[in-house]
Amino acid sequence: MSTPTDCDIAVVGAGMVGATLACALAVDGWRVTLVESSELAWPPPEFDPDAGPDLRVSAISVASERIFRNLGMWDLLEGWRISPYWRMEVWEGGARIGFDSAELPWPHLGHIIENRLIRDAALHCLHRAGGERVRTVTGTGVSDMRSDGAQAARLRLEDGREVSARLVVAADGAGSPLRGIAGLRAWQRWYDQQAVVAVVACEHAHQATARQRFLRGGPLALLPLADGRCSIVWSTAAEHADELVAMAPEAFSDAVSEASEHVLGRLELDGERRSFPLRFLQAGRYRAPRLALVGDAAHVVHPLAGQGVNLGLLDAAALAGVLGTAGASRTDPGSARLLGRYERWRKGHNLLVGGVMHGFKHLFGNASPVLILARDSGLSLVDRSGPVKRAIMRQAMGLEGDLPPLARIAPA
Repeated sequence: MSTPTDCDIAVVGAGMVGATLACALAVDGWRVTLVESSELAWPPPEFDPDAGPDLRVSAISVASERIFRNLGMWDLLEGWRISPYWRMEVWEGGARIGFDSAELPWPHLGHIIENRLIRDAALHCLHRAGGERVRTVTGTGVSDMRSDGAQAARLRLEDGREVSARLVVAADGAGSPLRGIAGLRAWQRWYDQQAVVAVVACEHAHQATARQRFLRGGPLALLPLADGRCSIVWSTAAEHADELVAMAPEAFSDAVSEASEHVLGRLELDGERRSFPLRFLQAGRYRAPRLALVGDAAHVVHPLAGQGVNLGLLDAAALAGVLGTAGASRTDPGSARLLGRYERWRKGHNLLVGGVMHGFKHLFGNASPVLILARDSGLSLVDRSGPVKRAIMRQAMGLEGDLPPLARIAPA
């Protein structure tokens, strides 16, 4: 005899990954409770075209785009603000490498999309798909979780309420309280860097090209926006990041223009600046009884290649794929067998990508003349090798590997 529960699956965390996962589960017919520590308007508010862009943006891969399309999110995002990019240029010193979607051929390499809009699109689709199957509990975090292992887990919230579910998913970020409550250890290392984010107006057209220059202190990325501006992500030493955020707007514009070697002419700060610390994190395990980790709760990588949120979205798609459709097989969503399958599917891939990004961070941050020469030679060599470049592009776009059904092309 089964224990009555409030829902099939409780997703804790309504960021981009958590909201997308909740949407996928609701589409598949599961009873979902979305728990979010901040206040969350429900139903979600309509898009305001006059609101300024979110400072935090993500480079969304083709695989993530497919996830959004298959969930019905893409139509919303296209009607709001998305910025496709067709080319990418990376350089250090005199060595450059360029990637062009036409070499595959493919219509684009990816899209630059504001984080807030991704989350809002997922929440809109969750509201549309869920009906009575979806419940939201916001403005309170989780203080404890207990599992009987066999049938259900019970969340105790900070405001005293409780939520019972057959499966709990921790999508509650890199500092995941649920990961700690469950006793799941994570190896992490704080980098000696912060990422400074801002929006800049460009003297020259960005031509739908994402650009990244490797500097001594870390990479500077110029990400093209649909209105002709660029979102910048400047990873640099913590002291330098503090200086960049504190300096006068004109001085900041001078600094970012010089750092980009004026590749787009003069860059003028347009709005505020923020910074956030960077770290590497990998959880030793992605599951505990009645609990699964997704997104930043399981892994955090350096933003130099823009893979972080794409890995998290693949986690969400893989977990939804493992669980299947509610009622189709009457599967227990919290069974150890299914959670083990999810962990095996995603952990190896995330470890590989995280390790590569960790290695790149240290490789390009090393000032050894020998390594600088090797990096420059390597960039030039790869730029001349069509097959290698095409392989790199396909991997970055999410066109290779064991993709979850949601990340594949939807049937006609």
